Amino acid sequence: MPADPKPQAKTASQALSKELSEPLPDPGKFEGVERVRNMAGDLKEGRVNNKVIIITGANSLIGIGRATAHQFALHGAAAIYLCDFSSTNLAHHARELTTLYPNTKIHTAQFDAADETSVSSIVNEATTTYGRLDIFFANAGISSAKVFWEEDAEGFMKTLRTNTLSVFLAAKYASRAMLRTSAGKPYPGGSIIATASVAGLRSNAGPTDYSASKAAVISLVQTCAYQLAGTGIRCNAVCPGLIETGMTQSTFDAARARGTTKKIGQLNPLRRGGQPDEIARVVLFLASEEAGYVNGQAWAVDGGLSAGLPFVPGKLA
Repeated sequence: MPADPKPQAKTASQALSKELSEPLPDPGKFEGVERVRNMAGDLKEGRVNNKVIIITGANSLIGIGRATAHQFALHGAAAIYLCDFSSTNLAHHARELTTLYPNTKIHTAQFDAADETSVSSIVNEATTTYGRLDIFFANAGISSAKVFWEEDAEGFMKTLRTNTLSVFLAAKYASRAMLRTSAGKPYPGGSIIATASVAGLRSNAGPTDYSASKAAVISLVQTCAYQLAGTGIRCNAVCPGLIETGMTQSTFDAARARGTTKKIGQLNPLRRGGQPDEIARVVLFLASEEAGYVNGQAWAVDGGLSAGLPFVPGKLA
């Protein structure tokens, strides 16, 4: 007889979320009819009110990390950790955020997001200082411009290390911290968001190593979402299209120099490139309790590029 299949590892017992521990909120009635049950409350400009947040890949002056930090601070974050491999702009970002949003504590940290000791340390620092961690935006990423036959194993693995291993480590350590409860946080819960890419959803949207790394990010957050079942910790990926960031700046600058800016994004139905703030607002939603039933998803924010097959504008017939 064939040997019994190897049993799957059992997940350690984890505390249950508020939604699994308490009955649904009483919506009240209007003229004898139940009102709409409000699950997230009226958040207004407090979508991440009192939350403790870590962002990696936050150094760029025109990056998604910086834009997202502004949205988090605007919406009431208690503390934000701005982290990056490079620290050239972190102090500037901290001064700007502190000036604009004095009620949010801003911390900066320089480290490699794919270094396990460093990720464990920043998570521990946040939980030691504030007693909780609510949101981890794993945004660190790099890209090459090589076709696959020109790339070597070292370059391929460097991309996967930065883009994918960093997300694995973020999920590993953030999830353990998000299980922590206290008087101020009686139930476990949190939101882990990773920056993937439309290149992880469809081919021909990025270099081979980059595309592979982002496809892996999507699979990773979906798998983590299931392994965190019942904890109230949600894992999602945001998948930007062509966004004007440090990674794509040369494309935008070249188009401006040639006078061909109208061709940027011409293959998506909005016919334009995107801005970091447009990604940041989706990340804010995924981080907030308004997205309490969004889990294990890869959200394309790409102007519609991934919604259809490629076509040449004006040549449909």
